Amino acid sequence: MGKRSKALGLLTAAVLTVGMAGCGSEGGSGGGSELDVGIVLPTKDEPRWVQDETRFQDALADSDYTTEILFSQGSSAKEKENVETLISKGMDVLIIAPHDGAAAGSAVEAAKDEGITVISYDRLITDTDSVDYYVTFDSVAVGEAQGQYLVDNAEGSGIPLYLYAGAASDNNAFLFFEGAWNVLQPKIADGTFVIANSSEAEALKDKSELSREELGSILGQVTTNWDPSEAKNKAETHLTSAGADMKGNVSILAPNDGTARSIADVFATDGAITDYTITGQDAEKASIQYIIDSKQSMTVFKDVRTLVEDAMGMAVDVLDGNTPETTATYDNGSMEVNAKQTDVIVVDQENVQSELVDSGYYEASEFEGLE
Repeated sequence: MGKRSKALGLLTAAVLTVGMAGCGSEGGSGGGSELDVGIVLPTKDEPRWVQDETRFQDALADSDYTTEILFSQGSSAKEKENVETLISKGMDVLIIAPHDGAAAGSAVEAAKDEGITVISYDRLITDTDSVDYYVTFDSVAVGEAQGQYLVDNAEGSGIPLYLYAGAASDNNAFLFFEGAWNVLQPKIADGTFVIANSSEAEALKDKSELSREELGSILGQVTTNWDPSEAKNKAETHLTSAGADMKGNVSILAPNDGTARSIADVFATDGAITDYTITGQDAEKASIQYIIDSKQSMTVFKDVRTLVEDAMGMAVDVLDGNTPETTATYDNGSMEVNAKQTDVIVVDQENVQSELVDSGYYEASEFEGLE
């Protein structure tokens, strides 16, 4: 069996394995000192990226390809250092989820100068032409799913709408918010929702399509920087300054699960909030428990097993001299990057069992109160 066919066969089987891989960061058994695939992830401090590490380790445990996974710990300087370390080890393909999409440009340019193929993973690296491919979930579709959930669960009119977003340094945060705005804006314009916490969004409420600058002006007010503590502080500030007309039954656009739990905890402790619907993203274990307990309304499930399989399949194609299959392009400000998109799934109390437990993504024993 050839190297590629063997690796893809192992990859498909291993990616579907749920069990934790070994503790080491290096996988594979072939190849001497030359490194086939270097992987750089943003931080070990968010469950999402630890989960990705595990899925990569599962996928590569029995592969013929040599790999190494490094974490940047929220530092663009560390990220650049990681890439330089992997370059020095002779890697052929770099898979990188940037901490800061624009700041990562100098790191990947150094890789590109060495003839290394660069695959931007989950987050798009912007303002450089040194990106070959992008593997991503459909980020606009994520935001649209979040917005649609709020619309579907809205009753009556004049519902206070609290908007929150990810980090302005992350291109995905713009795409998520753009998708949510696509769905929410008509319902803001017709009075179903009333924006509670952003004067910039209020000023733009009649515009169905926002420019990058306009999106940035809103994100500047409602960013959480993907930080649950910052999200908590913002939510507390917003509720403290909100009048009675902005309380009662409210809707909350939270960008991901970590921030959703923090924001939900704040809203749950305000006696003037009678009920809330809140979005999330990533299907983190803690948020699945929150959904079961009716503390969080939904999450957008992005099956990392599929994303890892797409990224590694693309890397294997490159290593074998083949052109990877792509399904879309993304404008990174400098070029149109060929991309492969992975679908997303909305999960709430109604389908948490079928989508996350029956599919083997999580074990039922990891949760309490799951029927």
